[in-house]
Amino acid sequence: MKHLPLTKQQLIAAMISLSLGSVAQAALTINGSASSESSARLSWGGADSLSEARSIMSRSGSSSTIKKVDNGSGTTNITNTTSFGSSKNNSYNNSNSYNTTYRGSFGNSNMIPISTDSRSVAVIDAETGESIYQKDADVARPMASITKVMTAIVVLDAGLDMREELTLDPEDFVGPKRASSNLKSGDRLNRAEMLLMALMKSENPAAKSLARNYPGGYSAFIRAMNRKAQELGMTTAFFGDPTGLDKRNVASSNDLVKMVRAAGNYDVIRRFSTTKSYDFFVSNYSSGNRTYKANNTSSLVRSGDYPIGISKTGFINEAGRCVVMETRINNRPAIIVILGANSSATRWDDAKNILNSLATRRTV
Repeated sequence: MKHLPLTKQQLIAAMISLSLGSVAQAALTINGSASSESSARLSWGGADSLSEARSIMSRSGSSSTIKKVDNGSGTTNITNTTSFGSSKNNSYNNSNSYNTTYRGSFGNSNMIPISTDSRSVAVIDAETGESIYQKDADVARPMASITKVMTAIVVLDAGLDMREELTLDPEDFVGPKRASSNLKSGDRLNRAEMLLMALMKSENPAAKSLARNYPGGYSAFIRAMNRKAQELGMTTAFFGDPTGLDKRNVASSNDLVKMVRAAGNYDVIRRFSTTKSYDFFVSNYSSGNRTYKANNTSSLVRSGDYPIGISKTGFINEAGRCVVMETRINNRPAIIVILGANSSATRWDDAKNILNSLATRRTV
């Protein structure tokens, strides 16, 4: 079914409810409950991602505080509530409860029997917390645009007005590296659109604009990124910019597992990062208005062949081809981090190898 693009006016009208002052509406409610019990929905991308992303934009609610499920490490009780995605991925039990402990054990009986060509790989069974595949997973490496997951977390933690219009400035196109972009100086999008653009299309100027329009400005945003990394126990991580073009942005695969796990607490990140495509209406006083048709940077998300709940790709020369994702296969959730593939084909071959192995592993 082809989704018709929303006009700028329709999109803004749909997001009016996201402006709730000091309430962290941007982060959204996971279970719609204000109880202190740590619980969150594990949901999976697929055919419904675009409609669910639009639903996020139009969702209202007075109890919109995000439930903090896990700070990236330690033990946390999780209760599944609702699943999403294509019909072929909707069959898992929606009332399971389990404890998650990141023990980091390697060589356990559930290890998946694979080899990978990427430089660093980590695969974690998100139900048991055990490592089921590792390759140089404790070595800090450049993460490229995987950075934008942390950018999204910091934006959403701030509880900003998601319908506020932001204008791209020339400085949003200046970075430690030159990168192509379909955006232009003077383009105007609201904060939700900028975030969708950064997560789905990996547009660097959108990420820069989000950081520049953060309370306290760009420098405060970078400090918040590193502070959040410390809170998550990411001991090898450093963030020097919000895009990933800075080669100083580094973390180990195991630390990025913690970040992806934390990102799972934000329905916005789940939906936006797994949206296959979106037609943006871009306003620009100087060059005129236009429609920007954007596709997800992940071929696995675009194909819809696997249940993927969070996804982000990355590439700069120093980092190689990278991807992080959350999936649920064979009724078990897993987090996958791949860093340093020497080509896009290697990255996706390793990812498919892991996903296919997860489908056949022992689960009892």
